[in-house]
This record gives sequence, structure tokens and C-alpha cells, in this order.
Amino acid sequence: MLLVALGIALGNWQERRAAEKTALRERMEQRGAQAPVALGPAIVPLETLEYRRVTVTGQFVPGWPVFLDNRPYQGRSGFYLLMPFKIAGSDVHVLVARGWLPADPTVHDRLPVFSTPPGQVSIEGVVSGNMGRVLQLGDAVPLKPNAIVQNVAPGQVEQASGLKLEPFFVEQTGPKEEGGALVRDWPLPSTGIEKHKGYAFQWYALAAMALLFFVITGFRSGTKHDDAARA
Repeated sequence: MLLVALGIALGNWQERRAAEKTALRERMEQRGAQAPVALGPAIVPLETLEYRRVTVTGQFVPGWPVFLDNRPYQGRSGFYLLMPFKIAGSDVHVLVARGWLPADPTVHDRLPVFSTPPGQVSIEGVVSGNMGRVLQLGDAVPLKPNAIVQNVAPGQVEQASGLKLEPFFVEQTGPKEEGGALVRDWPLPSTGIEKHKGYAFQWYALAAMALLFFVITGFRSGTKHDDAARA
């Protein structure tokens, strides 16, 4: 009976997690459907703009590219290119994920070739709290221009570069640049709703099996006891 209670409790917990993730996905869809917000010179909390479409005018800081490693795309290994973007009329920057670039299949650490629009430009994108996390083996390499890293946060780039940064990323969606080397087919954040529902089903099934086992063994024990009493 303890196993039955445990299975039901864990199944209910997984159902609650699925409900939370469903609410998150609905929030993402609702925010994504809203009109774009123009980023200004003020520092804005992540919670205010997460999943929102934004526009921002300014210029890229070409001296501080950072490459996120182990970001495959359609079966090819590659990097996400991150660059600070100075917001016009201020000293505030935002870390822009400009797109995906393929890695050299023969020399993985060879940096891919890309171009950066000069001067003031206007870009579009979606605010994200993180660029996904991958397994990190060993110590992270020092964060510096052209560093190839597994994971990074805006605060780390701010500390290493000395640039004042917004506490989020902008996954750039436009405009399309000449040459087309950068791929901007950004994956949607995984909410794992189906996974939680699957786990809930497994725990409920375990509870049902334990209850069935309890009933069957209890019935057999009672039958044997009655037979022994009649004998």
C-alpha cells in the first residue's frame, strides 16, 4: 500500500509539472504574438521581455564575438555567434545571437568566416533568457574575444568585456544580411510536456499494479486461510 501511495503521489507531481510547462508554452505563444517592443537605453528585467519580439537600433561591437560550441544544425556541427550590440544613444548593450555558423569538419577550433554590418543598423529578434546548455567537461576556457565556449550568460560577458549589458539575449531574426552565411532557424525552447505526462502514466501504472498485486495476494491468502479452517 505504501508503493500505491508513492506511485499516486509521484504521478500527481508529474501531472503538476506538465501543467506548469503547458502554462509556460501558452505564455510563450501569447508573448510571441504581441507587437514588437523597441529596446531603449534602460536596463530591462528579463521577466518583462522574455519571449517577446523586439527591435533595436545601434551598432555591433566587432571586437567581442563569442562562439557557442556544440550547436548542431541539420546533422552538421557548428556554433552560435554572439556579439554585443550597442543601443543607439546610450552606453547599454544587448548580447545578440546573430545566427548559426558551420564548424570546419577538419579543424574544429578554426573560427568560421562571417561579416558584420558596419555603422548603425536596426535589427529584429526574440528575447531569450539563455541559449540552451550543453554538457561541459573540465574547466571553462577564459572568456575573451573570439573565445569558443560551451555555455555563457550575459553577466559573464559583461564582466569580461566591461560593457554594460542587458540581462538577456536577443535571438536575431532579421533583417537578412548579404551573403546569407548565418542561419537563423532558432529552435523553440523545449518544455518537455509529453515527457512529464509519460512519467505520470508510468507512476500511475506502477500504483495500479501494486494495488492489483495487493488485492490478488490478499484474496489468495484469505482463500488458503478458509481452506485451512475447514480442514
